[in-house]
Amino acid sequence: MNDLLKLLDCSKDDIVSILDLADQLKYEKKHHIPHRHLDGKSIGLIFHKVSTRTRVSFEAGMYQLGGQPMFLSDRDLQTGRGEPVQDTARALSRYLDGIVIRTYEQKDVEILAKYSDIPVINGLTNFAHPCQVLADLMTVREHFAQLEDLKMCFIGDGFNMCNSLIVGCLKVGMEVSVATPEGYEPHPDVLAFAEQQKKLGAKFMLTHDVRQAAAGADVLFTDAWTAMGQEEQAEMRREIFQGFTVDHELLSCCKQGVMVQHCMPAYRGEEITAEVLEEHADEIFEECENRLHAQKAVMVTLMSDRDEYIY
Repeated sequence: MNDLLKLLDCSKDDIVSILDLADQLKYEKKHHIPHRHLDGKSIGLIFHKVSTRTRVSFEAGMYQLGGQPMFLSDRDLQTGRGEPVQDTARALSRYLDGIVIRTYEQKDVEILAKYSDIPVINGLTNFAHPCQVLADLMTVREHFAQLEDLKMCFIGDGFNMCNSLIVGCLKVGMEVSVATPEGYEPHPDVLAFAEQQKKLGAKFMLTHDVRQAAAGADVLFTDAWTAMGQEEQAEMRREIFQGFTVDHELLSCCKQGVMVQHCMPAYRGEEITAEVLEEHADEIFEECENRLHAQKAVMVTLMSDRDEYIY
């Protein structure tokens, strides 16, 4: 791996290697064992979208690894005044050791990586959220001590989180079911990938029936109905997504003891009830914490001078 742009680019071995390293880094942090694998390195955080978890976890993670994070908003960069992405990429490559970018279009991440001589990490686009899903897989594996043969169900909008969950979960051997309203299905490239995996024996289902999707699920995911940049659609989406709320009735379709995950921020009473969120808060906020450890593993994997770490 040279970059982390989308999970479609990663092999199962890539994903498992990052998860194993994330487990080790989490252990070391909990036991106050220094792990300054990126001493003297610097990473630029280009954020075109607001963020709580992504920004704080990358900044804290880079600091814990011994490096320096540099937050860069539109106000700080000439891209805000129209400089082409490829020129910014070539300039930053002369100063930094890595770049995280959180933006709207996946093509901007791809262009940045094409013209950069340093690793580029996708911190979220409208198409993909690979760092979040690595944290999700880490959390599920902690909870069940395995990933293969578990059933993952996603309820909601077939947007970036859904796209990356489908790819990541199928790649590690999970069964995947997805329920979206009509017209809000996952990206065609992701559905094409899922169909290819089905031909190889994977289990994947896309439906508009939430109960059908949730039947027998070991872990159930949801996400906000309205993403950043879609605020003007919020009222319309509340109407369209009626019936897609994760509540106790829907959980009754899942396996007993189902795990619930939400990448946050959550809008209680919309995609998930307050009762379900609070009952599964330990699982959800462990998922939140694991952003830190998974992203540290990504940075070490891509930016370290050593070829391998023993863990």
